Amino acid sequence: MRFKEGDKVEFIYRNKKSVGEINGVFPETQVLSIKQSDSPIDLLFSDKAVAKVEEAERLVVPQFVADWVSHCKQKGYDLFLSIDYDDSDMPYEMYNWLTFSDENQEIFARAWLDGYEVEKEPLYYVKFVVDADGYLNVRSPSCLVVSDNDERSGYKTKFTEAEIKEMDERYWQFAVLVEEVEGE
Repeated sequence: MRFKEGDKVEFIYRNKKSVGEINGVFPETQVLSIKQSDSPIDLLFSDKAVAKVEEAERLVVPQFVADWVSHCKQKGYDLFLSIDYDDSDMPYEMYNWLTFSDENQEIFARAWLDGYEVEKEPLYYVKFVVDADGYLNVRSPSCLVVSDNDERSGYKTKFTEAEIKEMDERYWQFAVLVEEVEGE
């Protein structure tokens, strides 16, 4: 059987197409128990009378693209105005990304129409070698300290690349991916 609990499925019920979620799978009888949103009880269907709902993969876009989409929608722009290079207040980074390739323009249009997820930025620790290894730690906005390697990991502050470079460009050379440190 190709179904499992939690799958979203479509089926015909009372002469109309319905959508539900599988609550139970009974392979010996080839029957599925399906929870329909507007029904207080589960419905039983043969697995041959049900089709999986194929959910389209959501596009993943960089944060600056998500920011631009949000900005344009708040301003009431339509898709055309959001990619009009001449008449908008488009940031330079967004302009470069859109004009880099036709594929980026299509990604932007699909994200605008179908939704998107924001690309997760990698996080870094800033690792200094003084007397012993230590990590840059932000205790308050004006207080940067180096915590030694023996302190709990809660005292290591995670930064994005932009945050590190904003503090001091020279810190970037000491950046270490969080996954690398936590994998040790």
